[in-house]
Amino acid sequence: MRLQDKVVLVTASTRGIGLATIQACAKEGAIVYMAARNLDLAQQRAEELNQKGYRVHTVYNDATKLDSYRTMIEEVIKLEGRIDVLVNNFGTSNPQTDLDIKHTKWEDFQSTVNINLASVYVSSQAVIPHMEKQGGGSIINISSIGGLTPDIARIGYAVSKDAIIYLSKNIAVQTARSNIRVNVVCPGQTATDAVMNNMSLEFQEFFLRHTPIKRMGKPEEIAAAVVYFASDESAYTTGQVMAVHGGFGLPTPVFADMIDLSAEQKH
Repeated sequence: MRLQDKVVLVTASTRGIGLATIQACAKEGAIVYMAARNLDLAQQRAEELNQKGYRVHTVYNDATKLDSYRTMIEEVIKLEGRIDVLVNNFGTSNPQTDLDIKHTKWEDFQSTVNINLASVYVSSQAVIPHMEKQGGGSIINISSIGGLTPDIARIGYAVSKDAIIYLSKNIAVQTARSNIRVNVVCPGQTATDAVMNNMSLEFQEFFLRHTPIKRMGKPEEIAAAVVYFASDESAYTTGQVMAVHGGFGLPTPVFADMIDLSAEQKH
């Protein structure tokens, strides 16, 4: 019960990493708020979890409406009197328009960067005064392996996720004296519906060839990193980036070729 009675707010949390984070925090004893645009779906998810004895509630948030970040914070504060942990999990990219530098329109690039950065900036700006009054808190921002490693496509997404890392470090420095900790989790390829439905099998297999732990991550494994940053176990940790990516990008660039060659020689 590492999060006993802590109030946790998670954005984009009706599926994937967000939903796994809701479940993990609730299991650790937290009072959890599921922020979502589709309140009907969120309520259904909350009811399913509450039948297990958890404490999960819903609150409205639409990433395209910046005011909804402020109103979701105010609603939780009105109901609970505090927010101990804010998990900014939202992130988006349109694979049809978010391409490389030659083929991505400025308007599409700007739109992707703006919405992803706003999801962290506006919500953090809204919650910090409340965390200051209550004596501290933890903000956890979900970036991506795409924010650590340059890619041949999705330039808007990659730049925004990299910017979230640097933004998080700035906020960490600026709020540390108020006992507010800000940390980042960077998932690698994770077996969510978004990945399984939007990325071809060929791409998934190619990605795994360059991942030393040769499998996709599980949403629950990303959520475990979030729970650590949310808990008092990380009370002396701020401005840090935890990559949960199976070792992607760590070996020599010819890692995949060497593994293939080694396999051939064994045969």
